[in-house]
Amino acid sequence: MTQANPLPAEISAQLSTLSPTQLAWLSGYCWAQSQGNAAANISAAFAAEATAPAAARRVTVLSASQTGNARRVAETLHGKLEEAGITARLAGAADFKSKTLPDEDIVLLVTSTQGEGEPPEEALPLYKFLFGKKAPDLSKLTFAVLGLGDSSYPKFCQAGKDFDEKLAALGASRLHDVGICDLEYQTAADAWIDAIVPKVTGLAAQSSPASAQSVAAQATAAAVYTKEQPLTASLSVRQKITSRNAEKDVEHIEIDLSGSGLQYQAGDALGIWPLNAPELVKEILELNQLSGSEPITLPNGNETDIQTALSEFADITQITPAFVQQYAELSGSADLQSIAGNAETLDTFLAATPPVGVLAQYPHILDAQTLFGLFRPQTPRLYSIASAQDEVGEEVHLTVGVVRFEHHSNTYTGAASGFLGSRLEEGDSVRVFVEPNPHFRLPQNGSTPIIMIGAGTGIAPFRSFMQQRAANGDEGKNWLIFGNQRFTDDFLYQTEWQQFRKDGLLTRADLAWSRQGAEKVYVQHKITANAAEVWAWLQQGAHLYVCGDAGRMARDVEEALLAVIAEQGGLSRDEAEDYLNDLREDKRYQRDVY
Repeated sequence: MTQANPLPAEISAQLSTLSPTQLAWLSGYCWAQSQGNAAANISAAFAAEATAPAAARRVTVLSASQTGNARRVAETLHGKLEEAGITARLAGAADFKSKTLPDEDIVLLVTSTQGEGEPPEEALPLYKFLFGKKAPDLSKLTFAVLGLGDSSYPKFCQAGKDFDEKLAALGASRLHDVGICDLEYQTAADAWIDAIVPKVTGLAAQSSPASAQSVAAQATAAAVYTKEQPLTASLSVRQKITSRNAEKDVEHIEIDLSGSGLQYQAGDALGIWPLNAPELVKEILELNQLSGSEPITLPNGNETDIQTALSEFADITQITPAFVQQYAELSGSADLQSIAGNAETLDTFLAATPPVGVLAQYPHILDAQTLFGLFRPQTPRLYSIASAQDEVGEEVHLTVGVVRFEHHSNTYTGAASGFLGSRLEEGDSVRVFVEPNPHFRLPQNGSTPIIMIGAGTGIAPFRSFMQQRAANGDEGKNWLIFGNQRFTDDFLYQTEWQQFRKDGLLTRADLAWSRQGAEKVYVQHKITANAAEVWAWLQQGAHLYVCGDAGRMARDVEEALLAVIAEQGGLSRDEAEDYLNDLREDKRYQRDVY
């Protein structure tokens, strides 16, 4: 029979708030009282308390990154905390166990936003944990959130805002207002960090400053080539890998890295700094009656001419709400102002009109500096690497789908896809850097089976996976589920996959062609049709990989996987969600979606 708690409820509640040191002191005091020796022991207990070190606050800096920016900001924050004498743990969301969050003390979350206001891939388990039916009590947690995003999207920094609101709703104490950063995030991020560090310092028990050795041991070694300091490499091969009749133009790209020492792993991405199309730059200049030699000042204070600025430093292919709204005011066009003032009409307009289309449809001459100020800064584009370095050496391969579209009787291409897949000639220079993707990695155990699910150019990282497994001599089974429009036109790297199959490296392939038969067949249909086999592979410990479009393909694949898990495992929808989320946390379900 369990004995009832002899203590009043209010005392039990107060005891739960005490630190281990305080509980130990109180234990000794109470024992002394029971023995009648309170006076003799109280002074000793007080002396022990005075000499015992205060329990330090535990600080965790958590990054949730899609392209690496949030990770870099988190590293900066972590470094500033260390400089202030605060010992903090730096972790990526993919390595963080969601269920431990209620046991954390102070959590500083830096997160990007992708797609339609969604959290980055590595933060999905944490997001689902917080927003699920079993959401935790976070009343013992103190937190702050910094969000990174792109203001040209309607749900700007939505993931950061969602995390901030939900953590507070679950009882956590907000240390500082949610930070909001646009594409040019550095200034806003630094200001948020400068505000956060003193507040954390005020909470945390001060410890001796970390030695230079310990800081160095914890810091990640800086890459030789970065987004800010890219490598100037050269194009060695460009080869069309779709047929002449294909609706899509997909190019196989090989870039020469000779002598650079640049290293990458299967699953990583390559950042490309594009140069804008000369024809597009020329059209924009002519619409504003500019020669191209007019001087302008860049955001960093440097001066150049408007032609160079539009070629190298401005994103002149991506339209934004700010572009339309500012140009509507500058041009005085009542029609354009009406479009800019209606959210629904503006969204439709943005989807169908490039920046040059606005300038052509609503002509209004601008001076060089004002024109340059309309565009957002140029940003690098990331492409999944399609090669394994153990196979290709000092090269890196990409699979690039060239984006082409028509507007006001002219043909245009995407900034980077047109640069790589159309304008760049063999031997020409291209600025590149490696963006590590530690959350899209092959299993460490080469005997582990893998299932690769991709559509279109999403096949790229799976080519690198096969090359790497071949180089390693891995014996694990490999299953490809790939989809595109037509077998005859769009089976990317067909001969290579056939050779992988012939060699026995590729255990199984299921192909989905959406424009070949009477019915459209997609990769999710292949998953459903082979439900028993998918489940069997999962029971054998297989890792699942998905690469492709985040908007539709990845969502449809996830729905199909959930249906398979529920049906084959005899689970409810909620249990299937938990199962798939466990696979995520165990790094057995990884996605590279865009």
